[in-house]
Amino acid sequence: MTGPTRTRKLDATDLARVAVFAAILAVLGLPGSFTVFGAVPITAQTLGVMLAGAILGPWLGALSMTVFLALVAIGLPLMAGGRGGIGVFLGPSAGYAIGFIAGAFVVGLIVHAGGRKPVLWRTFLGCVVGGILVVYAIGIPIQAAVTRLPLAETALTSLIFLPGDLVKAVIATAVIQTLVRAYPRAFRRDWTTNQTPAAPEPARVP
Repeated sequence: MTGPTRTRKLDATDLARVAVFAAILAVLGLPGSFTVFGAVPITAQTLGVMLAGAILGPWLGALSMTVFLALVAIGLPLMAGGRGGIGVFLGPSAGYAIGFIAGAFVVGLIVHAGGRKPVLWRTFLGCVVGGILVVYAIGIPIQAAVTRLPLAETALTSLIFLPGDLVKAVIATAVIQTLVRAYPRAFRRDWTTNQTPAAPEPARVP
């Protein structure tokens, strides 16, 4: 049996951390798009989605993405390439932006599954599933609907972004694992309470 689930109210530190990661996402959008592996264009903002979910956890990670997109909606040019305004949510990339929220949530769920300390394989899995697959799953159908192109063709075209996104998953995993070892306070979690107690030693017969 597991112990009672503890809930913690949102405090000023949580709100500050949410704001910080919304700002990090904005900073990652400043370079706009760039190319790696030849002609594969990528932006760095999904790296921020992975980091937010993995460090803040599912709920605060999703909240930080919501705050970021709300700022974009009111006109701040925070999306990659200096885009902002409600038009961002009407174009072909709208689904990817909305996918930031669900993506960060899923990253946090997987990385912190069972309240356990993030380990290498689970961190990478969370970044790939939440930061890539979930974002694609929301972004590609909406892109197809907006551009009126077949879904299969849109999905195939979107695969050009996959190598760059996998690189970001590797970078995010490295950052998270470094924080776990060097600065675990960044996560604001008490992992010791979720460790399985060691089995008692057998009694010795005199």
